[in-house]
Amino acid sequence: MTDALLDIVRAESAVRNLRAYFDDNGPRLYSGRRFESLAGGGDRPDTRNVITADDLVAVQTLSVTVPTETAIGLLEGELGGRIGEMLAAIPTNVELGTDNADELVADGQAADQAWHLLDEQPGIDYVIAGKLMARKRPHLIPVYDQVIACLLGRPDHVWLQMHCRLSASHGVLREELARLRSDAAIPATISILGVLDVALWMHHRPQHRRTRSCPGFGTVAWANCDQDCSSTQPPDLTLQAPAAEPAG
Repeated sequence: MTDALLDIVRAESAVRNLRAYFDDNGPRLYSGRRFESLAGGGDRPDTRNVITADDLVAVQTLSVTVPTETAIGLLEGELGGRIGEMLAAIPTNVELGTDNADELVADGQAADQAWHLLDEQPGIDYVIAGKLMARKRPHLIPVYDQVIACLLGRPDHVWLQMHCRLSASHGVLREELARLRSDAAIPATISILGVLDVALWMHHRPQHRRTRSCPGFGTVAWANCDQDCSSTQPPDLTLQAPAAEPAG
């Protein structure tokens, strides 16, 4: 049985897709190429535990916008303070798929609490909440939007499922993603999760349809996970309302 996820990551087209996506001078510019790196990154030491205007612009590079009143609350209000307290409990140097990362994305932990608090705000849905979290902790929290959800078949508890997949078989997927990043000659500062997101998004975006009749729905399964993914449960991102399609 072939592994569809590894097949996508290992394909020659993945190298081309990543080069195109991160090319600052290509025929099509993908604004998402600056999501992690804009203004030094959301996890830089001086602002890693606070939502900044740079972070709000960064999520716009992925074609979503935080509503004005919610943005003001994040920048200057009590909401921003509460999110900051939660961010302070989430390390910046732990990668999903490595030892103990599953504990950080478990139900009730700071990342889960912050995601739910964001998701409760007016005009914020699971996609925007996840992208804000991914901006602040790019090595731990994946970008998860409609295109990726469709390709994966909208699995339950996607953070923990992704941790399992990245750690399975002694981390072979993480190794392949690092190789892909090197072969594509994109900055080494781009996270493994960022490489995975772009590889999957560029693979599925041309055929994506917003229904379960999409020809690519569920074609990439979470196979070969060699640990129990049911012991903890990060947010079930499959039960929220659909969001706008992300573009470059």
